[in-house]
Amino acid sequence: MRSSLPKVLHPLCGRPLIAWPLAAARAAGAGRVVVVDGPGRKLAEHLPEDVVVAIQEEQRGTGDAVAAAAAEIGEAGTVVVVMGDVPLVDAATLTALVEAHEEAGAAATMLTAELEDPAGYGRVVRDAEGQVERVVETKTEGDASPEELVIREVNTGIFAFDAGALLAALAELDSGNAQNELYLPDVLPSMLAAGRTVGAHAAADWTVVLGVNDHVDLARVREIAQRRIHEGHMRAGVTIVDPATTTIDAGVRIGADTVVEPSCFLRGSTIVGRRCSIGALTTAIDSEIGDEVTILRSHLDRARVGNGALVGPFAYLRPDAVLQENAKAGTFVEIKNSTIGAGSKVPHLSYIGDADVGEGTNIGAGNITANYDGVRKHRTTIGARVRTSVDTAFVAPVTVGDDAFTGAGSVITEDVPAGALGIARERQRNVEGYAERVSRSER
Repeated sequence: MRSSLPKVLHPLCGRPLIAWPLAAARAAGAGRVVVVDGPGRKLAEHLPEDVVVAIQEEQRGTGDAVAAAAAEIGEAGTVVVVMGDVPLVDAATLTALVEAHEEAGAAATMLTAELEDPAGYGRVVRDAEGQVERVVETKTEGDASPEELVIREVNTGIFAFDAGALLAALAELDSGNAQNELYLPDVLPSMLAAGRTVGAHAAADWTVVLGVNDHVDLARVREIAQRRIHEGHMRAGVTIVDPATTTIDAGVRIGADTVVEPSCFLRGSTIVGRRCSIGALTTAIDSEIGDEVTILRSHLDRARVGNGALVGPFAYLRPDAVLQENAKAGTFVEIKNSTIGAGSKVPHLSYIGDADVGEGTNIGAGNITANYDGVRKHRTTIGARVRTSVDTAFVAPVTVGDDAFTGAGSVITEDVPAGALGIARERQRNVEGYAERVSRSER
Protein backbone atom coordinates (compact mmCIF):
# COMPACT_ATOMS: atom_id res chain seq x y z
CA MET A 1 0.00 0.00 0.00
CA ARG A 2 3.05 2.30 0.35
CA SER A 3 1.51 3.65 3.52
CA SER A 4 2.37 3.88 7.22
CA LEU A 5 -1.15 2.60 7.94
CA PRO A 6 -1.44 -1.21 8.04
CA LYS A 7 -3.22 -2.46 4.93
CA VAL A 8 -6.20 -3.99 6.72
CA LEU A 9 -6.85 -0.71 8.56
CA HIS A 10 -7.34 1.32 5.39
CA PRO A 11 -10.93 2.60 5.33
CA LEU A 12 -13.55 1.18 3.01
CA CYS A 13 -17.01 2.81 3.07
CA GLY A 14 -16.72 3.81 6.71
CA ARG A 15 -15.06 0.65 8.06
CA PRO A 16 -11.46 -0.58 8.08
CA LEU A 17 -10.86 -3.39 5.61
CA ILE A 18 -10.59 -6.02 8.33
CA ALA A 19 -14.01 -5.13 9.74
CA TRP A 20 -15.70 -6.42 6.57
CA PRO A 21 -14.69 -10.10 6.79
CA LEU A 22 -15.23 -9.95 10.57
CA ALA A 23 -18.81 -8.77 10.00
CA ALA A 24 -19.35 -11.49 7.38
CA ALA A 25 -18.07 -14.17 9.76
CA ARG A 26 -20.37 -13.00 12.54
CA ALA A 27 -23.35 -12.84 10.21
CA ALA A 28 -22.58 -16.38 9.01
CA GLY A 29 -22.79 -17.62 12.61
CA ALA A 30 -19.15 -17.84 13.71
CA GLY A 31 -19.09 -18.64 17.40
CA ARG A 32 -15.49 -17.55 17.93
CA VAL A 33 -13.37 -15.17 15.88
CA VAL A 34 -9.57 -15.08 16.05
CA VAL A 35 -7.50 -12.40 14.31
CA VAL A 36 -3.81 -13.05 13.68
CA ASP A 37 -1.75 -9.91 14.25
CA GLY A 38 1.96 -9.14 14.15
CA PRO A 39 4.19 -8.52 17.16
CA GLY A 40 3.48 -4.78 17.00
CA ARG A 41 -0.18 -5.52 17.86
CA LYS A 42 -1.44 -2.69 15.65
CA LEU A 43 -4.85 -4.23 15.08
CA ALA A 44 -6.01 -5.02 18.61
CA GLU A 45 -7.35 -1.56 19.45
CA HIS A 46 -9.43 -1.52 16.25
CA LEU A 47 -11.18 -4.86 16.86
CA PRO A 48 -14.39 -5.66 18.74
CA GLU A 49 -13.86 -6.69 22.35
CA ASP A 50 -15.03 -10.26 21.77
CA VAL A 51 -12.41 -10.94 19.07
CA VAL A 52 -9.41 -13.00 20.19
CA VAL A 53 -5.98 -11.85 18.97
CA ALA A 54 -3.20 -14.34 18.20
CA ILE A 55 0.35 -13.15 17.49
CA GLN A 56 2.48 -14.26 14.56
CA GLU A 57 5.98 -13.33 15.68
CA GLU A 58 7.47 -13.37 12.16
CA GLN A 59 5.80 -13.00 8.77
CA ARG A 60 6.54 -16.50 7.51
CA GLY A 61 3.48 -17.05 5.32
CA THR A 62 -0.20 -17.89 5.62
CA GLY A 63 0.43 -21.37 7.04
CA ASP A 64 2.53 -19.92 9.84
CA ALA A 65 -0.17 -17.31 10.48
CA VAL A 66 -2.81 -20.00 11.00
CA ALA A 67 -0.36 -22.01 13.12
CA ALA A 68 0.02 -18.93 15.35
CA ALA A 69 -3.68 -19.30 16.18
CA ALA A 70 -3.49 -23.07 16.77
CA ALA A 71 -3.93 -22.67 20.52
CA GLU A 72 -7.34 -21.09 19.86
CA ILE A 73 -8.52 -23.99 17.64
CA GLY A 74 -10.29 -26.93 19.26
CA GLU A 75 -9.88 -30.55 18.15
CA ALA A 76 -13.42 -30.77 16.75
CA GLY A 77 -15.70 -28.65 14.61
CA THR A 78 -15.27 -26.54 11.51
CA VAL A 79 -12.66 -23.80 11.22
CA VAL A 80 -13.03 -21.17 8.51
CA VAL A 81 -9.94 -19.19 7.47
CA VAL A 82 -10.53 -15.82 5.81
CA MET A 83 -7.95 -13.26 4.73
CA GLY A 84 -8.21 -9.82 6.30
CA ASP A 85 -7.72 -8.06 2.97
CA VAL A 86 -10.70 -9.66 1.20
CA PRO A 87 -13.44 -7.22 2.24
CA LEU A 88 -16.20 -8.19 -0.20
CA VAL A 89 -16.69 -11.71 1.12
CA ASP A 90 -20.20 -12.00 2.53
CA ALA A 91 -22.11 -14.17 4.97
CA ALA A 92 -23.94 -16.04 2.19
CA THR A 93 -20.63 -17.13 0.63
CA LEU A 94 -19.18 -18.30 3.95
CA THR A 95 -22.39 -20.13 4.86
CA ALA A 96 -22.45 -21.95 1.50
CA LEU A 97 -18.78 -22.91 1.92
CA VAL A 98 -19.36 -24.39 5.38
CA GLU A 99 -22.48 -26.27 4.24
CA ALA A 100 -20.62 -27.80 1.26
CA HIS A 101 -17.67 -28.72 3.49
CA GLU A 102 -19.71 -30.40 6.21
CA GLU A 103 -21.99 -32.18 3.76
CA ALA A 104 -18.94 -33.75 2.06
CA GLY A 105 -17.27 -34.66 5.34
CA ALA A 106 -14.04 -33.22 3.92
CA ALA A 107 -10.82 -32.45 5.76
CA ALA A 108 -10.63 -29.20 3.84
CA THR A 109 -12.77 -27.29 1.38
CA MET A 110 -11.35 -24.29 -0.39
CA LEU A 111 -13.35 -21.46 -1.87
CA THR A 112 -12.31 -21.07 -5.49
CA ALA A 113 -13.11 -18.70 -8.33
CA GLU A 114 -12.35 -18.63 -12.03
CA LEU A 115 -10.82 -15.33 -13.02
CA GLU A 116 -10.12 -13.79 -16.41
CA ASP A 117 -6.82 -12.52 -15.04
CA PRO A 118 -5.59 -14.86 -12.29
CA ALA A 119 -2.19 -13.16 -11.93
CA GLY A 120 -0.92 -13.22 -8.36
CA TYR A 121 -3.33 -15.90 -7.17
CA GLY A 122 -2.47 -19.49 -6.28
CA ARG A 123 -3.70 -21.92 -8.97
CA VAL A 124 -5.92 -24.91 -8.12
CA VAL A 125 -4.41 -28.09 -9.58
CA ARG A 126 -6.84 -30.99 -10.04
CA ASP A 127 -6.19 -34.64 -10.85
CA ALA A 128 -7.60 -36.60 -13.81
CA GLU A 129 -10.89 -37.17 -11.94
CA GLY A 130 -11.26 -33.47 -11.20
CA GLN A 131 -10.42 -33.78 -7.52
CA VAL A 132 -8.28 -31.09 -5.89
CA GLU A 133 -4.68 -32.22 -5.76
CA ARG A 134 -2.84 -29.15 -4.56
CA VAL A 135 -2.57 -25.36 -4.82
CA VAL A 136 0.46 -23.81 -6.47
CA GLU A 137 1.53 -20.34 -5.39
CA THR A 138 2.67 -17.84 -8.01
CA LYS A 139 4.09 -14.96 -6.02
CA THR A 140 7.70 -15.65 -7.02
CA GLU A 141 9.20 -16.96 -10.24
CA GLY A 142 9.80 -20.67 -9.88
CA ASP A 143 6.85 -21.39 -7.61
CA ALA A 144 4.69 -22.57 -10.53
CA SER A 145 5.36 -24.23 -13.88
CA PRO A 146 4.26 -22.68 -17.21
CA GLU A 147 1.45 -25.27 -17.43
CA GLU A 148 0.20 -24.36 -13.97
CA LEU A 149 0.29 -20.63 -14.72
CA VAL A 150 -2.35 -21.00 -17.47
CA ILE A 151 -4.89 -22.39 -14.99
CA ARG A 152 -7.64 -19.83 -14.35
CA GLU A 153 -9.24 -21.46 -11.30
CA VAL A 154 -7.65 -19.81 -8.28
CA ASN A 155 -7.49 -20.35 -4.56
CA THR A 156 -9.17 -17.40 -2.90
CA GLY A 157 -7.38 -17.94 0.40
CA ILE A 158 -10.66 -18.81 2.10
CA PHE A 159 -10.94 -22.34 3.52
CA ALA A 160 -13.19 -24.47 5.66
CA PHE A 161 -11.26 -27.12 7.65
CA ASP A 162 -11.98 -30.00 9.94
CA ALA A 163 -10.27 -28.68 13.06
CA GLY A 164 -8.42 -31.88 13.97
CA ALA A 165 -7.19 -32.44 10.43
CA LEU A 166 -5.98 -28.84 10.22
CA LEU A 167 -3.97 -29.03 13.43
CA ALA A 168 -2.32 -32.28 12.33
CA ALA A 169 -1.42 -30.91 8.91
CA LEU A 170 -0.04 -27.64 10.27
CA ALA A 171 2.50 -29.61 12.26
CA GLU A 172 3.86 -31.11 9.02
CA LEU A 173 4.28 -27.91 7.02
CA ASP A 174 7.71 -27.08 5.57
CA SER A 175 9.06 -24.05 3.75
CA GLY A 176 10.39 -25.69 0.60
CA ASN A 177 9.47 -22.91 -1.82
CA ALA A 178 11.09 -19.89 -3.45
CA GLN A 179 10.07 -17.57 -0.64
CA ASN A 180 11.00 -19.92 2.19
CA GLU A 181 7.52 -19.48 3.68
CA LEU A 182 4.87 -21.78 5.12
CA TYR A 183 1.90 -21.65 2.76
CA LEU A 184 -1.50 -22.66 4.12
CA PRO A 185 -2.52 -24.54 0.91
CA ASP A 186 0.44 -26.87 1.52
CA VAL A 187 -1.61 -28.61 4.23
CA LEU A 188 -3.76 -30.14 1.46
CA PRO A 189 -1.30 -32.81 0.20
CA SER A 190 -0.75 -34.16 3.72
CA MET A 191 -4.52 -34.37 4.22
CA LEU A 192 -4.85 -36.28 0.96
CA ALA A 193 -1.97 -38.55 1.96
CA ALA A 194 -3.82 -39.31 5.18
CA GLY A 195 -6.76 -40.56 3.12
CA ARG A 196 -8.97 -37.54 3.73
CA THR A 197 -11.02 -35.65 1.13
CA VAL A 198 -10.12 -32.17 -0.06
CA GLY A 199 -12.96 -30.36 -1.77
CA ALA A 200 -13.50 -27.10 -3.63
CA HIS A 201 -16.54 -24.86 -3.60
CA ALA A 202 -16.81 -22.24 -6.34
CA ALA A 203 -17.98 -18.79 -5.32
CA ALA A 204 -21.25 -17.81 -6.97
CA ASP A 205 -19.92 -14.27 -7.46
CA TRP A 206 -16.21 -13.96 -8.18
CA THR A 207 -16.10 -10.35 -6.91
CA VAL A 208 -16.50 -11.54 -3.31
CA VAL A 209 -12.94 -12.85 -3.38
CA LEU A 210 -11.23 -9.72 -4.66
CA GLY A 211 -8.24 -8.89 -2.49
CA VAL A 212 -6.58 -5.54 -1.81
CA ASN A 213 -2.86 -5.12 -2.33
CA ASP A 214 -2.62 -1.48 -3.39
CA HIS A 215 -4.75 1.64 -3.73
CA VAL A 216 -5.89 0.64 -7.21
CA ASP A 217 -7.36 -2.56 -5.74
CA LEU A 218 -8.89 -0.55 -2.91
CA ALA A 219 -10.64 1.77 -5.36
CA ARG A 220 -11.95 -1.23 -7.30
CA VAL A 221 -13.48 -2.92 -4.25
CA ARG A 222 -14.81 0.41 -2.98
CA GLU A 223 -16.79 0.84 -6.19
CA ILE A 224 -18.34 -2.61 -5.76
CA ALA A 225 -18.98 -2.18 -2.03
CA GLN A 226 -20.58 1.22 -2.58
CA ARG A 227 -22.83 -0.15 -5.31
CA ARG A 228 -24.01 -2.89 -2.95
CA ILE A 229 -24.76 -0.34 -0.24
CA HIS A 230 -26.72 1.84 -2.66
CA GLU A 231 -28.69 -1.10 -4.00
CA GLY A 232 -29.58 -2.22 -0.49
CA HIS A 233 -31.03 1.21 0.34
CA MET A 234 -32.84 1.57 -2.96
CA ARG A 235 -34.46 -1.86 -2.62
CA ALA A 236 -35.62 -0.76 0.84
CA GLY A 237 -37.49 2.23 -0.61
CA VAL A 238 -34.86 5.00 -0.72
CA THR A 239 -34.44 7.15 -3.82
CA ILE A 240 -30.79 7.85 -4.65
CA VAL A 241 -31.00 10.21 -7.60
CA ASP A 242 -27.42 9.79 -8.81
CA PRO A 243 -25.58 6.85 -7.20
CA ALA A 244 -22.41 7.65 -9.14
CA THR A 245 -21.91 10.88 -7.19
CA THR A 246 -23.30 9.74 -3.84
CA THR A 247 -21.24 8.30 -0.99
CA ILE A 248 -23.01 6.30 1.72
CA ASP A 249 -21.03 4.43 4.37
CA ALA A 250 -21.83 0.89 5.41
CA GLY A 251 -23.12 1.93 8.85
CA VAL A 252 -25.66 4.48 7.57
CA ARG A 253 -29.38 3.80 7.97
CA ILE A 254 -32.03 5.52 5.81
CA GLY A 255 -35.81 5.30 6.08
CA ALA A 256 -38.19 4.54 3.22
CA ASP A 257 -39.41 7.31 0.89
CA THR A 258 -36.37 9.47 1.60
CA VAL A 259 -34.76 11.14 -1.40
CA VAL A 260 -30.99 11.57 -1.53
CA GLU A 261 -30.02 14.07 -4.22
CA PRO A 262 -26.72 14.07 -6.17
CA SER A 263 -23.31 14.61 -4.56
CA CYS A 264 -24.38 13.79 -1.01
CA PHE A 265 -22.05 12.22 1.54
CA LEU A 266 -23.66 10.24 4.36
CA ARG A 267 -20.86 8.99 6.60
CA GLY A 268 -20.19 6.99 9.72
CA SER A 269 -23.21 6.03 11.81
CA THR A 270 -25.60 8.60 10.35
CA ILE A 271 -29.31 7.77 10.66
CA VAL A 272 -31.84 9.36 8.32
CA GLY A 273 -35.56 8.94 8.94
CA ARG A 274 -38.48 8.41 6.57
CA ARG A 275 -39.75 10.84 3.92
CA CYS A 276 -36.73 13.14 4.17
CA SER A 277 -35.21 15.26 1.42
CA ILE A 278 -31.43 15.31 1.56
CA GLY A 279 -30.46 18.07 -0.84
CA ALA A 280 -27.55 18.05 -3.24
CA LEU A 281 -24.05 18.58 -1.83
CA THR A 282 -25.07 17.75 1.74
CA THR A 283 -22.66 16.02 4.11
CA ALA A 284 -23.84 14.27 7.28
CA ILE A 285 -21.33 12.61 9.59
CA ASP A 286 -22.44 10.50 12.58
CA SER A 287 -25.66 12.50 12.74
CA GLU A 288 -29.28 11.63 13.59
CA ILE A 289 -31.94 13.01 11.26
CA GLY A 290 -35.61 12.46 12.04
CA ASP A 291 -38.59 11.93 9.76
CA GLU A 292 -39.73 14.43 7.10
CA VAL A 293 -36.62 16.58 7.47
CA THR A 294 -35.46 18.82 4.62
CA ILE A 295 -31.74 19.54 4.34
CA LEU A 296 -30.46 21.87 1.65
CA ARG A 297 -26.76 21.86 0.76
CA SER A 298 -25.49 21.77 4.34
CA HIS A 299 -22.86 20.13 6.55
CA LEU A 300 -23.81 18.17 9.68
CA ASP A 301 -21.22 16.70 12.05
CA ARG A 302 -22.53 14.71 15.03
CA ALA A 303 -25.73 16.74 15.07
CA ARG A 304 -29.33 15.74 15.84
CA VAL A 305 -32.25 17.01 13.80
CA GLY A 306 -35.84 16.43 14.90
CA ASN A 307 -38.87 15.51 12.82
CA GLY A 308 -40.01 18.09 10.31
CA ALA A 309 -36.99 20.36 10.75
CA LEU A 310 -35.48 22.47 7.96
CA VAL A 311 -31.73 22.89 7.54
CA GLY A 312 -29.94 25.16 5.08
CA PRO A 313 -29.02 26.04 2.53
CA PHE A 314 -25.38 26.37 3.58
CA ALA A 315 -25.93 25.63 7.27
CA TYR A 316 -23.22 24.11 9.47
CA LEU A 317 -24.41 22.00 12.38
CA ARG A 318 -21.42 21.12 14.54
CA PRO A 319 -21.13 18.47 17.28
CA ASP A 320 -24.02 18.42 19.78
CA ALA A 321 -26.16 20.78 17.77
CA VAL A 322 -29.78 19.73 18.39
CA LEU A 323 -32.73 20.95 16.37
CA GLN A 324 -35.98 19.84 17.94
CA GLU A 325 -39.18 19.12 16.05
CA ASN A 326 -40.02 21.61 13.26
CA ALA A 327 -37.06 23.84 14.11
CA LYS A 328 -35.08 25.66 11.44
CA ALA A 329 -31.41 26.45 10.87
CA GLY A 330 -31.33 28.59 7.75
CA THR A 331 -28.87 30.09 5.31
CA PHE A 332 -25.30 30.50 6.54
CA VAL A 333 -26.19 29.53 10.10
CA GLU A 334 -23.68 27.79 12.34
CA ILE A 335 -24.84 25.98 15.48
CA LYS A 336 -22.58 24.21 17.99
CA ASN A 337 -23.35 22.47 21.28
CA SER A 338 -26.77 24.09 21.40
CA THR A 339 -30.42 23.07 21.53
CA ILE A 340 -32.92 24.89 19.33
CA GLY A 341 -36.41 24.33 20.69
CA ALA A 342 -39.40 22.93 18.84
CA GLY A 343 -40.67 25.31 16.18
CA SER A 344 -37.86 27.81 16.78
CA LYS A 345 -36.03 29.44 13.89
CA VAL A 346 -32.51 30.65 13.30
CA PRO A 347 -33.17 31.83 9.76
CA HIS A 348 -29.90 33.28 8.48
CA LEU A 349 -26.38 34.58 9.07
CA SER A 350 -26.14 33.67 12.75
CA TYR A 351 -23.77 31.80 15.07
CA ILE A 352 -25.36 30.00 18.01
CA GLY A 353 -22.84 28.26 20.26
CA ASP A 354 -23.27 26.80 23.76
CA ALA A 355 -26.88 27.96 23.97
CA ASP A 356 -30.34 26.72 24.90
CA VAL A 357 -33.21 28.22 22.91
CA GLY A 358 -36.81 27.58 23.95
CA GLU A 359 -39.82 26.70 21.82
CA GLY A 360 -41.34 29.04 19.25
CA THR A 361 -38.48 31.55 19.33
CA ASN A 362 -37.27 33.52 16.31
CA ILE A 363 -33.61 34.53 16.18
CA GLY A 364 -33.05 37.55 13.94
CA ALA A 365 -30.45 37.76 11.20
CA GLY A 366 -26.84 38.19 12.23
CA ASN A 367 -27.25 37.11 15.87
CA ILE A 368 -24.23 35.80 17.76
CA THR A 369 -23.77 34.13 21.12
CA ALA A 370 -20.39 35.29 22.43
CA ASN A 371 -19.65 32.15 24.41
CA TYR A 372 -15.90 32.36 25.05
CA ASP A 373 -14.19 34.77 27.43
CA GLY A 374 -10.69 33.72 26.44
CA VAL A 375 -10.44 31.11 29.19
CA ARG A 376 -13.77 29.32 29.56
CA LYS A 377 -16.93 28.69 27.56
CA HIS A 378 -20.24 30.01 28.93
CA ARG A 379 -23.85 29.28 28.00
CA THR A 380 -26.59 31.55 26.75
CA THR A 381 -30.21 30.77 27.64
CA ILE A 382 -32.97 32.19 25.45
CA GLY A 383 -36.51 31.37 26.50
CA ALA A 384 -39.67 30.43 24.62
CA ARG A 385 -41.43 32.73 22.14
CA VAL A 386 -38.56 35.24 22.20
CA ARG A 387 -38.09 37.65 19.27
CA THR A 388 -34.55 38.87 18.80
CA SER A 389 -33.84 41.62 16.28
CA VAL A 390 -31.05 41.73 13.72
CA ASP A 391 -27.43 42.04 14.79
CA THR A 392 -27.96 41.12 18.42
CA ALA A 393 -24.97 39.75 20.33
CA PHE A 394 -25.46 37.80 23.57
CA VAL A 395 -22.41 37.95 25.84
CA ALA A 396 -22.57 34.76 27.87
CA PRO A 397 -23.41 33.89 30.50
CA VAL A 398 -26.72 35.63 29.96
CA THR A 399 -30.42 34.69 30.09
CA VAL A 400 -33.32 36.08 28.05
CA GLY A 401 -36.71 35.28 29.56
CA ASP A 402 -39.81 33.93 27.83
CA ASP A 403 -41.72 36.27 25.48
CA ALA A 404 -38.90 38.85 25.58
CA PHE A 405 -37.58 41.01 22.73
CA THR A 406 -34.22 42.55 21.86
CA GLY A 407 -33.61 45.73 19.91
CA ALA A 408 -31.67 45.69 16.66
CA GLY A 409 -27.92 46.12 17.03
CA SER A 410 -27.93 45.34 20.76
CA VAL A 411 -25.10 43.79 22.73
CA ILE A 412 -26.90 42.01 25.55
CA THR A 413 -24.61 41.67 28.58
CA GLU A 414 -27.26 41.45 31.29
CA ASP A 415 -30.31 39.22 31.74
CA VAL A 416 -33.51 40.29 30.01
CA PRO A 417 -36.63 39.57 32.12
CA ALA A 418 -39.58 37.67 30.67
CA GLY A 419 -41.76 39.87 28.45
CA ALA A 420 -39.24 42.75 28.44
CA LEU A 421 -37.44 44.52 25.59
CA GLY A 422 -33.67 44.50 25.93
CA ILE A 423 -31.86 47.32 24.18
CA ALA A 424 -28.12 47.83 24.61
CA ARG A 425 -26.78 50.41 22.17
CA GLU A 426 -25.77 54.08 22.10
CA ARG A 427 -28.46 56.46 20.87
CA GLN A 428 -27.99 57.60 17.28
CA ARG A 429 -26.42 61.00 16.69
CA ASN A 430 -26.36 62.62 13.22
CA VAL A 431 -23.49 65.02 12.46
CA GLU A 432 -24.71 67.57 9.91
CA GLY A 433 -22.32 68.55 7.12
CA TYR A 434 -19.91 65.69 7.85
CA ALA A 435 -19.38 64.78 4.17
CA GLU A 436 -18.33 68.37 3.33
CA ARG A 437 -15.87 68.41 6.22
CA VAL A 438 -14.31 65.13 5.05
CA SER A 439 -14.02 66.48 1.52
CA ARG A 440 -12.16 69.61 2.69
CA SER A 441 -9.75 67.55 4.79
CA GLU A 442 -8.77 65.46 1.76
CA ARG A 443 -7.78 68.44 -0.38
